[in-house]
Amino acid sequence: MAAGVSNVGMKRAHNEDSYRLVPEENLFVVADGMGGHASGEVASAIAVESVEEFFKLTSADEEQTWPFKEERGLKYEENRLATSIKLANRRIYETAQADVRKRGMGTTVVTALFTHNGAYIGHCGDSRCYRFRQSKLELLTEDHSLLNDYLKNHKLSQEEIDNFPHKNVIVRALGMKDTVQVDISRLEPQPHDIYLLCSDGLSGMVHDPEMAERIGTFAVDASKADDIEALCHVLIDAANKNGGTDNVTVVAIKVLP
Repeated sequence: MAAGVSNVGMKRAHNEDSYRLVPEENLFVVADGMGGHASGEVASAIAVESVEEFFKLTSADEEQTWPFKEERGLKYEENRLATSIKLANRRIYETAQADVRKRGMGTTVVTALFTHNGAYIGHCGDSRCYRFRQSKLELLTEDHSLLNDYLKNHKLSQEEIDNFPHKNVIVRALGMKDTVQVDISRLEPQPHDIYLLCSDGLSGMVHDPEMAERIGTFAVDASKADDIEALCHVLIDAANKNGGTDNVTVVAIKVLP
């Protein structure tokens, strides 16, 4: 079961996040747009629409010609996920090049695909995927950000991380170039796992320990444990309570027994 909720937050005038639930494909997408004059909203919308469209097209016709060659070393579904994101990147880049008002627009993206062979996470940027399993929260993606690059070589306190001067600088995103590298990882879902896809409007406002506590409290409440949409609202409310400086989007997926 899955649900998604997006909220403008407490400081922004409009919402540049997009998300898509494609239950017939067991596919879920979150994108966090960037760019002035509402261009970020355009980029994130193109991203989620392109990923969904490619999956539906290739499901209807497995002989459909792909726009990119398969990568060696990746299985079919991994290549399918990577190709859908690469296609989104190309469409965003070409749209920006064709309209001077949209130059520089881009978006992060994080996707989750569930199959009978396991689950696959594809992402680009600093939108994240978390897994909550047996009362433990684990970050499954690595931010493509200047802050994360810095953290690889320097140890910072949470306060220093919060005050990092270039915290929002993304080093990889869709639309920045005509090609993009996509990170793909494979998982083995277990019954009762909860997977979260989110924009940095959540992860930037709600630190992992608080996020784990809120999900844990929710998961052990028998009256709420299966209300995944309510969980999305719980997390968004926490982000807004902590300042809500950005748009915040959450997609939650619970693996049924």
